Amino acid sequence: MSTSTDHLHTIATRLDIDAAAPAFSKAVAHLDNAATRELDRVGIQAGLRDLLKLRASQLNGCAYCVDMHAKDAVTHGEPHQRIHAVSIWREMPFFTDKERAALAFTESVTRASETHVPQEDYDAVAEHWSDDEVAALVALIVTINAWNLIGVATRAWEPALDA
Repeated sequence: MSTSTDHLHTIATRLDIDAAAPAFSKAVAHLDNAATRELDRVGIQAGLRDLLKLRASQLNGCAYCVDMHAKDAVTHGEPHQRIHAVSIWREMPFFTDKERAALAFTESVTRASETHVPQEDYDAVAEHWSDDEVAALVALIVTINAWNLIGVATRAWEPALDA
């Protein structure tokens, strides 16, 4: 750990988006709440939600969200091995076929500008998840990508190392 002469790197906030665009920030929070209601309605487990948010955040390079969703996954009972394995989930045996389909779909939608979410990616997730569940996954993925883009563009929120 750090000594008194060592200092952690600080990432400067570019823009306090919550203060500069409060109505927009409130709208994104409402979007998040709506997505959560859909996920609750279809019964998608909190730990898996966190892992999907973590994966999208890793792809988008949102430091704050990576930190937050890894911590949330621990809080929701996800084993550390699964959390650490999310970045290389295809190479790890820790995920079910259903979870793999959700992770692959998360990647495809997050990278939509590159992938255009091909039919085979949609078919793979639809094989394991109902229409309502896929819709809830879309809500989760769109919402976390919105938060990620805000975080990456503004650096509005900085992760903090837990004591």
